[in-house]
Parts: sequence; C-alpha cells; structure tokens
Amino acid sequence: MEATYRALCADGYADLTMQRIADEAGKSKSLLHYHYGTKRELLVAFLAYLLDRFEAKVEATEGDAPEERLRFILDKMVPDEDDEGDYDRFGLALTELRIQAPHDEAYREQIAQNEVAIRERFADVIRDGIEQGVFRDVDADRTATLLFAALDGARLQRVIVSGADADTGHLSGADAPETVRAALDEFVVSNLLVENRDEESAHTEDDR
Repeated sequence: MEATYRALCADGYADLTMQRIADEAGKSKSLLHYHYGTKRELLVAFLAYLLDRFEAKVEATEGDAPEERLRFILDKMVPDEDDEGDYDRFGLALTELRIQAPHDEAYREQIAQNEVAIRERFADVIRDGIEQGVFRDVDADRTATLLFAALDGARLQRVIVSGADADTGHLSGADAPETVRAALDEFVVSNLLVENRDEESAHTEDDR
C-alpha cells in the first residue's frame, strides 16, 4: 500500500502500472497479481487502506475535547507544513482516480464508502460535543456535510487551478485549502461553541 502511494505520487494515475508498484515495493509483479489480480482490485484495496489509516488517526484522538477532535479532522484535509509536494501530487492522482468512478462500480462504491465514513466521523464528533454541552444543538449530519464538502472542494480547486490566477493579484488556488480551513474555523467551528455563543449574547445584551 505504501508503494502504491509512492508510485501514484511519482507517476499519477494514468501512468500507474502493476510493474511500477512492484518495483517501488521491491516485489515481483506476479506476486502483486497473486494477491490482487488486477490493478483495479489493488487500487480499491488502496482506497480502503486510506480509510483505515484515517479511522485509526481519528480513533487515537478519542478522549480529547470535541473542539480539538473536530479541528484535528479538519487539519487532516489540508497540507502539512513538511508536505514536500506530496499533497499536490497525490491529490492530482486521486482526482484522476475519482474521475473514473462514474464509469467504474468498484471505484465508485469504495470512494463513496470513504466519503461517507469521513462525514460520519465529523458528525460523531459534533454529536459528542453537543452531548457534552460544548457545541450548540445543531444538525450534526448537515454540518458535517458542509465541512467535508468545503474542504474537499478546496482541495480540488488547488489541484486543478493552482497558480492560474497568480498574475491577477487574487489569492491563488494553491491557497484554497488553508483559506477555507481558516474560514471554517472562524465561521463554523467557533459558532458551534456554546461558550462563544454565550459571550456573543452577553455582548448583545450590553449593547442594548
């Protein structure tokens, strides 16, 4: 699975071959075919592997404050400071793979499963926050859909149009994930917090 990730970052989806993955893994191509049969089967397994890794990282935060857990998941969808370009290279390869989904049932089902799981993780953390009195009583599923869609769209914008507006003086598409992440923190996460809501109400009363 790690070899598949490295090969996708290096070659993209279109040029990915079983031989390239085998070379990256230091294994024979026949061994890969023995375990996975086809490249499609291997990539479906790879998508499931990505979900398992994400789930493990989120589960490791159990016991932390809901606000911290929510921000942790959001941070997983933006580039790390020491990313070294993997976010963009892998993001492009993953976008190419997702484009195949409308025409390939195996890809479509696994990608849908991954996205549902991520949204459910958002929703679970929001529900925990509501139960603990940390978050306001909101529609957790709808809020989770907003958070995921905003950052998923920002990641797609960075991959597709990064640098296209660099000469216009506007923010580049390369900044989209961080910009959207900051906006979600300011306008969504902070608004979920009961403490911030109470402070806003107190200020409103003082103004009156």
